[in-house]
Amino acid sequence: MKAVLIYSGGMDSTCLLYKYQKEIALAVTFTYGARQDEEQTECAKFNCNKLGIKHLVIPIDFIGQYFQSSILKGGADIPHQDYDADNMKSTVVPFRNGIMLAIAAGLAESHDLDTVLIANHAGDHAIYPDCRPGFIEAMDSAIYEGTYKNIRLRSPFCNMTKREIALEGKALGVPFEHTYSCYEGRPQHCGDCATCRERKEALEGFDPTEYEL
Repeated sequence: MKAVLIYSGGMDSTCLLYKYQKEIALAVTFTYGARQDEEQTECAKFNCNKLGIKHLVIPIDFIGQYFQSSILKGGADIPHQDYDADNMKSTVVPFRNGIMLAIAAGLAESHDLDTVLIANHAGDHAIYPDCRPGFIEAMDSAIYEGTYKNIRLRSPFCNMTKREIALEGKALGVPFEHTYSCYEGRPQHCGDCATCRERKEALEGFDPTEYEL
């Protein structure tokens, strides 16, 4: 496998970066007007530099300009309750993964790679339509049929919980202090938003994160 990884700089994609570092030829971070763009991009740069993996940062600013989501700058307030479907629906960025996967497929073909990797996981299925197994299977088929190299989409964490991913990352030596999750996009994790709560639960017992709360 010679892969391009869609790499946000968050926990899950960083675990995928470390797990498949020998097979990843290129990691790509998309900035799109999210509150956490800057913090996550810095984490992505750190980890790619540490592992010696080529890293691209590609702006797709039209998302922040024309789409609606609470995680976008200027959007509605970030949810500060539990990480569940009703509470987190406002954080959906419509078809974000579809857009990113299309670009990643073009990058893979342009760089003579055969695989696109994405780090969606089972905890996202109820909330984000473009993280569900059916979507991944459909995009895999579209990318395969739409490329000369018959590139495949792979989602190794699709049926894993965030806790299971975190435990695997711990075994791989992932520096979780150089990952970022907070949807508020502050220099320090707020500790109270739904994504910070989810992060705390996943990293319980080995969490190096400094939270405001």
